[in-house]
Amino acid sequence: MDITITPGILRGSVRAIPSKSHAHRLLICSAFADAETTILCPNTSRDIEATVGCLNALGADIRRTENGYIVAPVRNLPKEPVLACGESGSTLRFMLPIAGALGIDATFLMEGRLSRRPLSPLWEEMERMGCTLTRPSEDTIHCTGQLKSGAYTIDGSISSQFVTGLLLALPLLQGDSQLSLTGNVESRPYIDITLKILSLFGVAVHNFSVKGKQIFHSPGSITVEGDWSNAAFFLAAAALGNPVTVENLNPDSAHGDRIITELLPQLQKHITISAANCPDLVPVLSIVAAANQGAVFTDVRRLRLKESDRVAAIAAMIEALGGKAASDENTLTVFPAPLQGGKVDACNDHRIAMAAAIAATICREPVTILGAECVQKSYPRFWDVYKQLGGQI
Repeated sequence: MDITITPGILRGSVRAIPSKSHAHRLLICSAFADAETTILCPNTSRDIEATVGCLNALGADIRRTENGYIVAPVRNLPKEPVLACGESGSTLRFMLPIAGALGIDATFLMEGRLSRRPLSPLWEEMERMGCTLTRPSEDTIHCTGQLKSGAYTIDGSISSQFVTGLLLALPLLQGDSQLSLTGNVESRPYIDITLKILSLFGVAVHNFSVKGKQIFHSPGSITVEGDWSNAAFFLAAAALGNPVTVENLNPDSAHGDRIITELLPQLQKHITISAANCPDLVPVLSIVAAANQGAVFTDVRRLRLKESDRVAAIAAMIEALGGKAASDENTLTVFPAPLQGGKVDACNDHRIAMAAAIAATICREPVTILGAECVQKSYPRFWDVYKQLGGQI
């Protein structure tokens, strides 16, 4: 689906959608809890539904309601489940070690660029600790064997999702385990979210020391907090002169993208921003930077391994809109330049599509976004909300 936006002001109030990061983790913990859990999550997305589908394939009974989900936990594990992960990196990286902890013969199906996103060093560590992983085809992973308890080591510089996957899986093992992190741990706030949610279910992890066979105690009913990552697009719109407010955000959230509220005022001048703990903010921050004094984004190497080569996609977006950007392996530089409008290829990346839409509010000419349907991955109602705020599509 291609759309064309006529430049214009957005105005009104937006309610932040539920956080994908919280929803994934709450659903998984609920699926292994001691009782049924009600998760209040009025909006969903393809990524969240991928995790729901995988948990149902493992024997949970997760039912969608008007306000969220009712999760009846896993009671009888199937021997050879097929887990369809769609394009969700979180789903695959969380569910793979869980399958290993359960000791089942599981097949994982992947779509889009997911098969090309890294699984090392999680792959090697799972094999070292008892599993056998194979790739029967480019879009398929087969996991057999049983993870054993003990000393786990993972490089935290590739993806915090590897750490989260192990933290969710290790309490399911018989014996105690210790998880050690090496390298420069990036996206640490996402690990903190995992630890916080495990704690809500009564699962204790102290200094990454994990007791085996812990009981996940259902909290009964729990609400998914508002998503700072997707709210960032409308917060950026406000910073660009659109009278937009965003509700349903927790100012005390552990989510790393909460830093958007500190970064937007700083972009009134030329600054350097590390993307190490907020990689998802770079697309829309690049638009704000171009409209102001420019910025240098460092530690962007991991962005090349997202739904797109996100560094290349951001630079191409800025250039397509009449701005100027340059990049090397680990740095993205956005130069100050008035954005004119033009044709942007979203590269099947939801965050590129949404950033281009926010850019349209300050462009002089229409903005055409190719592949705009990719917002389904995280924010299916984005275009509806955009139009409700006065966006002319």
